[in-house]
Amino acid sequence: MSTIAEPRHRAGPREWLGLAVLALPTLLLSIDVSVLHLAVPHVSASLDPSASQMLWIIDIYGFTIAGFLVTMGTLGDRIGRRRLLLIGAAVFGVASAAAAYATDPATLIAARAALGVAGATLMPSTLALISSMFRDAKQRGVAIAVWVTMFSLGIAVGPVVGGALLELFWWGSVFLLGVPIMLLLLVTAPVLLPEYRDPDAGRLDLTSVALSLGAILPIVYGLKELANDGGTLVPLLAIAVGLVLGVVFVRRQRTLASPLLDLRLFRDRTFATALVALLLSMFIAGGTYLYVTQYLQLVSDRSPMTAGLWLLPAAFALIVTSMLAPVATRWLRPAHVVGIGLVISAVGHVMLSLADSPSGLAQVVTGFLFVYAGGGPLIALGTDMVVGSAPPEQAGSASALSETSTELGMALGVAVLGSVGTAVYRSQITVPAEVPAEAADAARGTLAAAVAEAEKLSSDLGAALLGPARDAFTSGLNLIGVLGATLALGTAVVVAIVIRTPASGDGGDGDGEGDNGRTDPAEKSAADIGPAVAAQDGRLAP
Repeated sequence: MSTIAEPRHRAGPREWLGLAVLALPTLLLSIDVSVLHLAVPHVSASLDPSASQMLWIIDIYGFTIAGFLVTMGTLGDRIGRRRLLLIGAAVFGVASAAAAYATDPATLIAARAALGVAGATLMPSTLALISSMFRDAKQRGVAIAVWVTMFSLGIAVGPVVGGALLELFWWGSVFLLGVPIMLLLLVTAPVLLPEYRDPDAGRLDLTSVALSLGAILPIVYGLKELANDGGTLVPLLAIAVGLVLGVVFVRRQRTLASPLLDLRLFRDRTFATALVALLLSMFIAGGTYLYVTQYLQLVSDRSPMTAGLWLLPAAFALIVTSMLAPVATRWLRPAHVVGIGLVISAVGHVMLSLADSPSGLAQVVTGFLFVYAGGGPLIALGTDMVVGSAPPEQAGSASALSETSTELGMALGVAVLGSVGTAVYRSQITVPAEVPAEAADAARGTLAAAVAEAEKLSSDLGAALLGPARDAFTSGLNLIGVLGATLALGTAVVVAIVIRTPASGDGGDGDGEGDNGRTDPAEKSAADIGPAVAAQDGRLAP
């Protein structure tokens, strides 16, 4: 069998235009990650939500995305990935308008929940369609790198775009971004995107859907609450309930002829290792991003929009390395490219571990640039490994697992590393005796509270409070840098040892491997099916 894809298997202009269409929701969803946080003060002033309602406004989007990703990825394999994408786009557009013009907190919470469900249809659908459209492994690697780049670009421009909209318009304008983008997607997708479904997928098991939601939602909720309030009983019970239901879910999948999640995917060591590596990478990134953004605003005293500008170098470094990673696989094994990137990321974490509070801005920004630059190859190539090592008819499920891994990794990073940093802050802060007791108690909780209390005090006393508070917070950032460097290096070693996909220049095609380290012939054959052949079995429709 030839290792070079024949011309009829290579993507043409229609597929590349289709990729541009798929980039739209990817860009929008990544922008949405950050813009609401900037709008929180404006939402509070306009809708006057309670503290509990404000938390639900912020968190419900992430809860519903995480909960529905696996279900929606599998549903796309059953009803058609393009159809699911169009349904999700329509719901996302309507929910965006509802959120923008919400007149009370309950309406905004409901709209955000609908946005999360719709978002859960968009991300796995876009990634699964890319794997269907780009059969050639090299082209698929480039296409996924573009997909990752658009996500990175959204993270980069999100704070800047959000800050500009909030300065020019009302808070609802940050949600209206979704309406024209989704309208454009609805118009162009039927023309440029193929339909793809698995005719042998079987019926959707609703019990498995309920169990997956019952497993994921309590765990995500518990992790977020642990990050906010520490080790209280309710979030710990929620995590325990989620884990128990997760075990029940896994046991049920083993007994079903058409499972919601085919556990056989995890037998491929490339798939399993890349999935774990993505989770660990997002774990590191979640905690680090949380602390770097707070450092820029609370330690270096930058506005949200200015802080966003300081984050641009790191985001653009992520874009560059994501795009260059597939090119580098012409000469190096993908695992080695990922490993080198993670070593670069570790260097950045070491820089963060050595930063200080009064004069560490340049070092923090540079260290964060290295962290993001080193993570680019893993995000691009790791995602390709996960999707490319799965059979074509299960690309939706594989894409959903990839997204679930990143979402869960981010939640874990925020919860675990956020709690670690908070513990360091509370153990090291020293409050001047002259500070009133109520203000001192608040300042010992978080740096944000210390900054708020300092503004109420005289300039000299406020400065005396902020100095040690900022030093204590930076100590937390330093420890997160040490932990991040350790995890990045450990992940680099595991990836380099376990994943043995050859460099594309060595005659390999970059597809997944079997457990023996060689390209699985069955998977190779499935990946090489041309559109004309696939159309005959009903999987790819025009």
